[in-house]
Amino acid sequence: MNRRLKHSRYITGFDGIRTLAVIGVICYHILPATMPGGFLGVPIFFVVSGYLITDLLLQEWDEYGKIDVKAFYLRRIRRLYPALVTMVLTTAAYITVFQRNLLTNLKGIVISNFLYVYNWFQIAHHESYFDKFGGESPFTHLWSLSIEGQFYFLWPLLIILALTFIKKRVKIFDILFVLAGVSALAMAFIYHDGIDPSRLYYGTDTRTFSILLGASLAFIWPSTALKRQLDRRLSLMVDVVGLISLAIILTCFFKMDSQSATIYRGGMFLFSLVAMIFIATVAHPGADMNRLFTNKVFTWLGKRSYGIYLYQYPVMIFYESKIAVGNHPLIHALIEILLIVVISALSYRYIERPLQRYNYRRLGLDLKALLHKQSQEKWLLVVPVIVIVTAVVGMFLPAKDPGSEQSKQLQETIAKNTKQAAQKNKQIGTTKKATKDSKNTNEAATSQSPKDFQLTTGLTKQQLAKAQTLQITAVGDSVLADTSAKLTEIFPQMYVDGKVGRQVYDTIPVLKSLAASGKLANVVLLVEGTNGSFNDNQLAEIMAILGDRQVYWVNVYVPTKSWQNTVNNALTKATKKYHNLTIIDWYNYSRNHSEWFYNDQVHPNVKGQPYYANYVARKILK
Repeated sequence: MNRRLKHSRYITGFDGIRTLAVIGVICYHILPATMPGGFLGVPIFFVVSGYLITDLLLQEWDEYGKIDVKAFYLRRIRRLYPALVTMVLTTAAYITVFQRNLLTNLKGIVISNFLYVYNWFQIAHHESYFDKFGGESPFTHLWSLSIEGQFYFLWPLLIILALTFIKKRVKIFDILFVLAGVSALAMAFIYHDGIDPSRLYYGTDTRTFSILLGASLAFIWPSTALKRQLDRRLSLMVDVVGLISLAIILTCFFKMDSQSATIYRGGMFLFSLVAMIFIATVAHPGADMNRLFTNKVFTWLGKRSYGIYLYQYPVMIFYESKIAVGNHPLIHALIEILLIVVISALSYRYIERPLQRYNYRRLGLDLKALLHKQSQEKWLLVVPVIVIVTAVVGMFLPAKDPGSEQSKQLQETIAKNTKQAAQKNKQIGTTKKATKDSKNTNEAATSQSPKDFQLTTGLTKQQLAKAQTLQITAVGDSVLADTSAKLTEIFPQMYVDGKVGRQVYDTIPVLKSLAASGKLANVVLLVEGTNGSFNDNQLAEIMAILGDRQVYWVNVYVPTKSWQNTVNNALTKATKKYHNLTIIDWYNYSRNHSEWFYNDQVHPNVKGQPYYANYVARKILK
C-alpha cells in the first residue's frame, strides 16, 4: 500500500500478472522452441507499469491537488536503481576478469544504462536483439528498463500538463489512445520484410504504445473508484472477459514469432490491447480475476520479478559460454532458472528492499561507524569496492577475445563467399540444360587435377560428372555462407543464397521470391535451423513452396544452444510426412570433431569446410 495516499489499494493480482510476464520472457530466452511468443511478456510489463504509475499519480492529484515530482523521482530511483547498478557493475566486473571478449563498448553500455538511454545506444551501434552468435551481450535485455526509465522521467510532468489544460479525463484517455496508435503505426511503417527488426524492438517511439495503453486505462478505470460489489451478471461478465483475454495471451505466448511481420504490423499493438483489458479485469475488486491471480507462489515471484528480469541474461550468457547445453537443454534450462531465481531472491532480500527504505542522508555516518567497528562486518565493504574498481578498470580495457583471429577469419570468409556467390548467381541459368563451359568452370574453381579432386571429395567419377551439370538452389544461414565456396567447387551450377542470422521463417519469403523469378531448381539444398527452431506450419509452408522438388536439408550442430535437438528431431519427424525431403545428418557426422569448427563450435573452419561440402555432396549424389 502507498503510505502517502489515504485510499490507495494494493492489487495483489498484479504480482500474478508480473509472474506470468516474467515466465514468458524467461522461457522465450532459455527454451525458445517451447514458448516462442514469450517475448510478449515485456509488453505486459509495460502495460502494468503504465497503469500503476498513472493510477498512483492521479490518486495523488485527487487527494492533494498536485503531484510531488521530486518525491516521485526519488521513489522510482530507490526502487529500481540499487538492483540495476548492482547487476550492471557485477556483470561488468565478471566480464573484465573472465570474459574479456565482451568488453567492447563497456563504458558506453554502463553509462547509457545508468542514464536510462541504453535502448538508443543499442540502436546507434546497430546491435541485433535476434543474432544468437558472435558474442551475445549480457546487457541486451536492459533496453526495456531504459524505456521505462524515460517514461518515469517524463510522465508526471505530462500528467500535470494534461490535468491542468485538458482536465476531462475521458478526453485525455482518447488522446493517449490515439498516441498509442501513432506509435504502433510508426512500428508498422518502419518495418520491412527481410530486415532485422531490432530497431523497432528497441525504439522508444515504436514501443511506447504498450505503456500508453496502460496509462490511458488509469484515466477511465481508476483502481480506487471501482465498485467492490458488482451485480452477479456484471461480475461474471468481467470474469469471462478476463479469462478470454488470458487465453489469448497464453495462445500468443505459444504461437507468435518475434520476427514475423504480423507482430510488427499491428500484432503487438493488439496484444497490448488485450493485455490492457486483462489488467482491467484483474484490477476490478468486484470480480474474481484478482483472487485467481493471488497466491503465495505468484506473490513471491511477482515481488522478485524485477530481479529475475535483471539477472536472466547474465546468468544465461555466462552459463552457456562455459557449458554445452545442446544435448540436454531441459536439464540445463532448469539449472539456469534455479540460478536466476536464487540470485534474484538474494538481490531482493539484501539489496532491493533494504536500500529502498534506507535513509541515504545517514550514508556518511553509517560508513564511518562501520569502519570504526572492531567486528568483521567492516570487511564486507571490501566486496563492493573490489567489484566497482574491477568494473571501472574494465571500462577502459580493450576487448580481448582469445578466438578473435578465428572470428575475424570467419567473417572474412563469409563476406568473400557471399560476394563470390552473388557474382556466380548472375551467371547461372535456371533451366535444366547444362552450361557449356561447366567443365572449365569446375577446373577454374579448383587447382587440383580431376583425379586428385576425386580423391579429396570422396566422390566417384560418375558422381563428379553428374555434379558438373546438376542444377541446385541452396538457401540457408551463415553456415551455408561459410561453406559455399567449397560446395560450388563440387557443384558449379549451384545457386547460393546464404545470409548471417537467417531464421527458418525468413527462408519462406526468400523461397517465394526465387520461385517467382524462376530460380528454384529441381534440387533444393536447405541449410537452416542454426539460429532457432521452427514450427510445423512454417515447415509446411516451405514444403508447399518447393512442391515436388527434391529437398535436402542439412541438420544442425549447435552444442551451445538449447534448440539443437529440437530442430534435428523436428527434421527427422518431417521426413515421415514429406516423401521428397532428405535429411543430411551433419550433426552425427561432425559432433566428435571439434577440430573442424571455429571457436563458436558451429561454423566449419578451413579444415572442416571440405568435410562439410564433401559430406553434403555425397548425400546429394548418392
